[in-house]
Amino acid sequence: MSSFPSHASVRLPPALRLAVAVLALGATLPAFALPGGGRTPRAIVEAQSDTPPALRGVEVEEHLGELVPTELRFTDALGNEVRLGDVLPKDKPTLLTLVYYQCPMLCNLVLNGQVSAMRELGLELGKDYASVTVSIDPKDTAAQSLDRRRRHLQAMGKPETAPWHFLTGSEENIHKLAESVGFKYTYDASTQQYGHAAVVHVLTPEGSISRYLYGTSFPPSDMKMALVEASHGKIGTSFDRVLMTCFKYDTTTRRYGFYIFGFIRVGALMVFGALSTMLIYFWRRELKKGATA
Repeated sequence: MSSFPSHASVRLPPALRLAVAVLALGATLPAFALPGGGRTPRAIVEAQSDTPPALRGVEVEEHLGELVPTELRFTDALGNEVRLGDVLPKDKPTLLTLVYYQCPMLCNLVLNGQVSAMRELGLELGKDYASVTVSIDPKDTAAQSLDRRRRHLQAMGKPETAPWHFLTGSEENIHKLAESVGFKYTYDASTQQYGHAAVVHVLTPEGSISRYLYGTSFPPSDMKMALVEASHGKIGTSFDRVLMTCFKYDTTTRRYGFYIFGFIRVGALMVFGALSTMLIYFWRRELKKGATA
């Protein structure tokens, strides 16, 4: 026979009873009724996480629909000072990437992934869209921009005149651009490296942020849809524009996914078109019969 006491005979110490009561109360209250609305301050989360100190604060805060500061000045691959607005075309979308040239791995992966996707887009760099890459390291030089630009254009099989601009600039202007697109990065003095996210920003011809593409490899279909979307349907084929009605960007998966209501809408238009064509055909046939009678 068990010698353990029943639940009714168990007496907890007062301090433990209080702790259990607090836990039970917290479990029954909705999140907004807890201190801080159920949200833990970022400083506490970072202090308790396993994230290396060099990567704390690294994130992307999406600023969809906001304009980038086109008045900022940078240095191009030939050493000329240019306004950001001068290298952003007014009639086509732009792929904007923030990297730095001494990055040991991530920046190369992002740019190589971008090149790989651009080669399979079915869109032409310069004709349908442009690309701008800005270094976040104020110590990077125009000579390094020129070298990177030449290498990536060669990988795409494009001439050196193709509009992929590689820019360097002052710390102040770099920071302003990064802040405008929500690209938060840090600098680790011990390793002399930057902590940053892997992302390509898609800009509209007006210079506003249309979409964020994350990762080091980008499905060409997603990049193409993002560019067609940013261009307001002015680039791509008619089929691409039809696809935009059947696919929507899923913020959870960060991918373009099938949109059933868009598909139904397109299907309904096709049925309407088929019925209209059929009715016109029979109407004309009846007219011809009446004319010959």
